[in-house]
Amino acid sequence: MSEPGEWLIYRGAGEPHDGITQLPPPPPWRDFANRSEVCPDGSVRGGDGDGSADRRLGGYRHEAELHRPGAEELEMVNAALYLRRPLLVTGSPGAGKSTLAHSVAHELGLGRVLRWPIVSRSTLQDGLYHYDAIARLQDVQIAAHGAAAGAEPQDPSTGIGSYIRLGPLGTALLPSQEPRVLLIDEMDKSDIDLPNDLLNVLEEGEFAIPELERIADRLPDGVAEVLTHDGTKARIRGGRVQCTAFPFVVLTSNGERDFPAPLMRRCIHLELGRPDRQRLAAFVRAHLGDEAARAGDDLIIHFLERSRSELISTDQLLNAIYLTGAAAPAGRDRLADLLIQRLDRPR
Repeated sequence: MSEPGEWLIYRGAGEPHDGITQLPPPPPWRDFANRSEVCPDGSVRGGDGDGSADRRLGGYRHEAELHRPGAEELEMVNAALYLRRPLLVTGSPGAGKSTLAHSVAHELGLGRVLRWPIVSRSTLQDGLYHYDAIARLQDVQIAAHGAAAGAEPQDPSTGIGSYIRLGPLGTALLPSQEPRVLLIDEMDKSDIDLPNDLLNVLEEGEFAIPELERIADRLPDGVAEVLTHDGTKARIRGGRVQCTAFPFVVLTSNGERDFPAPLMRRCIHLELGRPDRQRLAAFVRAHLGDEAARAGDDLIIHFLERSRSELISTDQLLNAIYLTGAAAPAGRDRLADLLIQRLDRPR
């Protein structure tokens, strides 16, 4: 057992020292040195092997392997798959809403999960595609100067796809034999208009790219090649993206707001309760391993007791188990309480 204070790197002594060299490796979800690289062919170089540059995906992948849904959860997921409807998953933070999308993708072999994290400024356009008009204008001007200097003039419509990149929703709607999995995360953070703006796209499974529609007759066979959210290339014909297999769409919400009835009508709704001891242990095991889950069992029990009356997050539990187990075995209960602070305390 280490002495109190032994784990401290910053000691507040007012004198410089080389303690930073003693800092242990970061927790997996904060390891910025081991990022995945998604190659143009869709393969992955380095990092986690299932195709995401998300640092947390190593944990999501293991959570997906360990995830054992309840009967109602199973039925609602399969209902969404059969009916080709989005699945709206609500519940408290840490209930396993995001893990569900990764679990379905892992078990059914549907590839990398496309993730669209929602913030208050998110718009439907962000999810569909981005057109870099400024970069294209600059290149057209450069080409015009070149033509004035005697270079061969080029059709400005040529290569327009180089300035268009599909978003996660747009990529999920590309034609494919099997559905992609799309996670629209924390929908309750969105602007009031976004849920209504999504209705038509989710109902029809298609959308237009006006920048391509206008010049489709000048493109070879009406086809433009654009970049996808995965970093690969896709061929768009006639300026429209139309899915052939409706994606498995998971919309998550922490319950901070209600959604309009038209959106609810188009979704299968699943309410997840608070995670139990078994699910929390699997969550810790996925990110930190079996030994950490066993050593942190008392903190898991304490976390569950507090969660009955306080709003606390499973991320805080992970932080507490990692730090008290790896760096500060002495005074672990006090440190754990400092790290797991209620999120709903009065101001």
